Amino acid sequence: MAVIQTNGLTLSYGKKPVFSNLDIRIPQGKITVFIGSNGCGKSTLLRSLARLLKPQEGSIILDGQDIGKLSSKEVARRLAILPQGPVAPEGLTVQQLVKQGRYPYQSFLQQWSLEDEKMVKLALEATHMQEMSNRSVDSLSGGQRQRAWIAMTLAQNTPTILLDEPTTYLDMTHQIEILDLLFDLNERENRTIVMVLHDINLACRYAHHIVAVKEGKIHAQGEPEKIVNEQLIRDVFDMECQVTADPIFGTPLCIPYGKGRRLISG
Repeated sequence: MAVIQTNGLTLSYGKKPVFSNLDIRIPQGKITVFIGSNGCGKSTLLRSLARLLKPQEGSIILDGQDIGKLSSKEVARRLAILPQGPVAPEGLTVQQLVKQGRYPYQSFLQQWSLEDEKMVKLALEATHMQEMSNRSVDSLSGGQRQRAWIAMTLAQNTPTILLDEPTTYLDMTHQIEILDLLFDLNERENRTIVMVLHDINLACRYAHHIVAVKEGKIHAQGEPEKIVNEQLIRDVFDMECQVTADPIFGTPLCIPYGKGRRLISG
């Protein structure tokens, strides 16, 4: 079952077309990762799924309803998006940031509630940010800051979460930390996770479903084990490589050709 699907989606920036007549299915309760070369439109596509970019043609269906006909608050109760490189106002604490995730549930009649307090507490716990709740966001390390932003999206308490390159600028340790957190959310709470990732090997390790984007089109979509091979890497990234099985996880592992030291045994 698809939680999000597009029908004949056409997207443009000004007069420049980005995607034309696009059909995508995002499976419910799974981790989906968009892959593709720089500038191919992955982030644009993700933004459109969150209704941050209006389609020129076609429709986006969220939970069986046309997303364009839903109110902003209704969309925000069903879907949260974390854009690339978000910036918090100077001096804002982690707890104040996480509380922003509860805005879809506020109104003139419905002010801050015990449920809001509970969701903020659970979000801080899930991201292991309780002890940093009173620290300013701009004082945190890159990995801590990213966890704070993810906590904000969790406080929104939506069944679907979209993230644009959540591991960018993080070292290897913090990349795995963030991806493990998202993996656990999917496993434990059946959240639908949709991400843009640059690292093809991490995408294959964590994703149930991969969407490969090239030149305004979907080149391939499906399970990593079924679609990621040397030909796909050649077509999408214009790179020669060998694809083998990851020795630990068994998922596709891309080893690019190129220059480097060659160790010859014997």
